[in-house]
Amino acid sequence: MRPVYDAQDLEGFDEATQLARPGEYPYTRGVQPTMYRGRLWTMRQYAGFGSAEATNQRFKFLLDAGQTGLSCAFDLPTQMGYDADHARSEGEVGKVGVAISSLDDMRLLFADLPLDEVTTSMTINSTASTLLLLYQLVGEEQGVRGDQLRGTIQNDILKEYVARGTYIYPPRPSMRLIVDTFAYCAKEMPNWNTISISGYHIREAGSTAVQEVAFTLANGIAYVEAALAAGLALDDFAPRLSFFFNAHNNLFEEVAKYRAARRLWATIMRERFGAKDPKSMMLRFHTQTGGSTLTAQQPENNIVRVTVQALAAALGGTQSLHTNGFDEALGLPTERAAKLALRTQQVLGLESGIADTADPLAGSYYVESLTNEVERLARDYIDAIDARGGAVAAIESRYMQDEIDAAAYAFARGVDRGDKVVVGVNRFTESESTKADVFPVDEAQQRAQVARVSALKTSRDNDAVRAALEDVASAARGSSNLLYPMKTALARMATLGEVADILRAEFGVYQPS
Repeated sequence: MRPVYDAQDLEGFDEATQLARPGEYPYTRGVQPTMYRGRLWTMRQYAGFGSAEATNQRFKFLLDAGQTGLSCAFDLPTQMGYDADHARSEGEVGKVGVAISSLDDMRLLFADLPLDEVTTSMTINSTASTLLLLYQLVGEEQGVRGDQLRGTIQNDILKEYVARGTYIYPPRPSMRLIVDTFAYCAKEMPNWNTISISGYHIREAGSTAVQEVAFTLANGIAYVEAALAAGLALDDFAPRLSFFFNAHNNLFEEVAKYRAARRLWATIMRERFGAKDPKSMMLRFHTQTGGSTLTAQQPENNIVRVTVQALAAALGGTQSLHTNGFDEALGLPTERAAKLALRTQQVLGLESGIADTADPLAGSYYVESLTNEVERLARDYIDAIDARGGAVAAIESRYMQDEIDAAAYAFARGVDRGDKVVVGVNRFTESESTKADVFPVDEAQQRAQVARVSALKTSRDNDAVRAALEDVASAARGSSNLLYPMKTALARMATLGEVADILRAEFGVYQPS
């Protein structure tokens, strides 16, 4: 890092190409010509806890406060393919997200919410196809066709092996399930974003900004290659790929990261894969402010951190944004914290002037130099992953995991030494303990969820469920698209856990080396 940047730092910089106007290849300056002058980013606050009924009420609270899209968190049993009444779910039902075990739960989650008018993002990976089908079934019950449903499933299993851990099946059968989802949505839900390739959790695990870009795009390359190998046409599925990035505290590095990621993905899609449709080359992304940057000490400081991070996301051209609650280092966000986080976005979007022009930092010697540097270093990482056989092989050999571990350790050592300042933690500390409202966990909601799914399993037509689940098993043993028999089984009231158990039996369970 130099004390001042000037023109010599942009030597070799191809301004005509790299700084093409917003909406033009390689999209460094944004994927839309007018960016936020036409429409602000989608304000999509993440919510989910306890029962479907409780989360439905939080959705309505946020929509009434001006949120413009839904974003749903699921509890660990739902993420890991277990029903609420499973022994492994005990103590975790509804704790870090909403518990969804069946179509009945999904109906309650989206009760009185018009699915043809809202866009919904679901942060779910191993069981993403199941939640998508439940959402489609609820939409059909509302009279909403599949082509009218808009939203995103995260569905990014590779980053689970790299950084997060909510995997079920081994990588290669998991990739089959993702490709089946691509093919299903191309026919049945063409306006749905079939994957949100996530750097967010890679960064939360301790990666650098460069690693976040490189490993995310390397995973994206693997998904594209898997879909092509399955016979899908590139420009049929690639326009529905989307991305999910973190926003950390270094304002200029984060802006450069988003700009570099757009340019890098555009060139990969055109030069490596031969994409013809401009939409196949556009990196569209959601951003969430950095959960790992929040501190339990002096939690009000997190309001400032989140504001800086949200500013970086908007200056970097995000398509949608979640701002964390200031109390999230202590527990789930309270209503007060959730509303303040949403108001932060609204003030930035409507009062600060950052929406008045696209890519307002373009041409800055510093920002352009950082953008070039992030792109160059990310390319080096992608080349190293390619040399190892691609993202899946690099994950299986722990290359990405080891690189992230080293970066996380270096950062932690920097904080311990005081080289990295965290206000309220290693500088400007206070002896008085933190006092803040903490979101209460309702144990009664958990008991009610367990009782509901148990009752469902005795009241449904179990012969019809068993027959439908056997069709899922047969598809898993063969090569036909899994989502069609899965949808039939879920419509007959098979549970999420039962579908996952069928696939566990056929695919096996991943055990990291």
